[in-house]
Amino acid sequence: MAKEFDLNPGDIVSLLSRQQDKTRSEVTLCLVIGRNTSSDRLTLARLTTEVDRYSSGKFTEPLSSDDFEEDILKEDCLVLIDRIMTVRPELCEKVSRLRKDKLDRVLRAFSHYAGYSYLAYKRTSEKKRSGNYIPVSGKVLDEKELFSMIDASLDMWLTAGRFHDRFETEFAEFLGVKNVLAVNSGSSANLLALSALMSHDLGDNRLKEGDEVITVASAFPTTVAPIVQNGLVPVFVDVESRSYNIDPLQIKSAISKRTKAIFIAHTLGNTFNVERVLDVCDKYDLFLIEDNCDALGSEYSLKAGNNTLDKRYTGTFGDIATFSFYPAHHITMGEGGAVATNDSRLSKIMLSIRDWGRDCWCPTGKDNTCGQRFSQAHGRLPAGYDHKYVYSHLGYNLKITDWQAAIGLAQLQKLPQFIEKRKENFKLLYDGLKQFEEYFILPQTAGNGSPVWFGFPVTVKTNHKFDRIELVKFLEKNNIGTRQIFAGNILRQPVFLNNKIKMRIGGSKILLSDKLTENDYKMLPNTDTIAQSAFWLGIWPGLNQETMEYIVQKIGEFINQPGRAT
Repeated sequence: MAKEFDLNPGDIVSLLSRQQDKTRSEVTLCLVIGRNTSSDRLTLARLTTEVDRYSSGKFTEPLSSDDFEEDILKEDCLVLIDRIMTVRPELCEKVSRLRKDKLDRVLRAFSHYAGYSYLAYKRTSEKKRSGNYIPVSGKVLDEKELFSMIDASLDMWLTAGRFHDRFETEFAEFLGVKNVLAVNSGSSANLLALSALMSHDLGDNRLKEGDEVITVASAFPTTVAPIVQNGLVPVFVDVESRSYNIDPLQIKSAISKRTKAIFIAHTLGNTFNVERVLDVCDKYDLFLIEDNCDALGSEYSLKAGNNTLDKRYTGTFGDIATFSFYPAHHITMGEGGAVATNDSRLSKIMLSIRDWGRDCWCPTGKDNTCGQRFSQAHGRLPAGYDHKYVYSHLGYNLKITDWQAAIGLAQLQKLPQFIEKRKENFKLLYDGLKQFEEYFILPQTAGNGSPVWFGFPVTVKTNHKFDRIELVKFLEKNNIGTRQIFAGNILRQPVFLNNKIKMRIGGSKILLSDKLTENDYKMLPNTDTIAQSAFWLGIWPGLNQETMEYIVQKIGEFINQPGRAT
């Protein structure tokens, strides 16, 4: 029999067990998966050759004769990860050992089993104490994300590594673009995208301080912020009342000699009129940044030759597109985002700015992939200066961890079903609220868009019964979450009133944000209406038909309350 310290994880042992009648013994093959020297015990997982009987189990790992250092099996078998026992070492005799790569897989599977057991417990306890509040957004996670997180943690790599590289590749394949760079948030993606357009590498096409970028005021703040942060001038164009997106018919009148780019979002996942916006960009030679943070999976069909349509995902039409993987979004990493482009030069610029501004493109943990690390000349540095410490841009560190990327990979596999669930929930709400169009402006898509909505926007029409505040308070009191349309009108926000931000509205002259008047705001009438009267409701995949019907029911109850003015 084996001595106390002769056995280690990865050893295959025969375990002699006494049957209940104590008249006979049975030998069972097991895998050592742990050893506790303080308690003098081995942790074993049972092996079985009954493959057909157990192969459907969630926690099994197949083994063949090639997986052993010594051939002890004449047929394939399974490790039963969830059949764990602890025994004294003297009851075991070593008969073989697993190869290292297979042992790694088995021990990871054992870690998955431990995590899954805790997750099952946690779900049960949370279900008992959970309330019935309906949040406007949320994340849908299960053991797949947990297992991915465990694997990334076991790697102990921490920063961008194998999961990060896979995510960039698979996300690019999903979108159908050449280049994707993962970043730590959608806001960072926006900052990175606009900063890249100011790079000296673009020559005369680069944006310079004082150049203008067309956008909208009914936006999330970090779509507008990078324009100001880079010393550029935002030019605000009004939105359409039903789509909540830029009115493309008003863009032309906002263009001046200094206009160099358009930076706009597909608001709440609703596609802006891509065809008309691209026509303007082509005509006036403008860059287009698509803020696609709320619109992953949305599609738009461009007219092509022979009366056909070219249907593509949003985020593939502009020079650069940005994405967010915050928990509220279509997929999540916890915190995270990405930029995408088909332009290899822009991709290289963004890689530099994302990674501290360095000129070197070696992946994390790799050196001298170009073979010229100490044989180049840059700037006025000494000849042969280490290329890893040459900086061609003023950059940031906007990278993600491998742990985040691991979550993103698991979420990406679920994206198709998330897309369908959002579409289903949107239709349920839309069909249910059509009966109340006397009071509401319901959302509408412009052009040939096929949106995957982030939320369901509603604008309360002017009426004698109620206003937005009354309705929102009622819904929140009845456990239905609501949100405003982001900044509403960002020009009315404290950040614009408390700073002297140079800007224009439509075809106006240069204005200062702290000097704006009500007459200035009137140039954006639909934007102001959204700020005054619009809100949105949740349709994320964690909600179901019953939830949608409850929301419709409660809105109906509110409108038809006895005593409410007609």
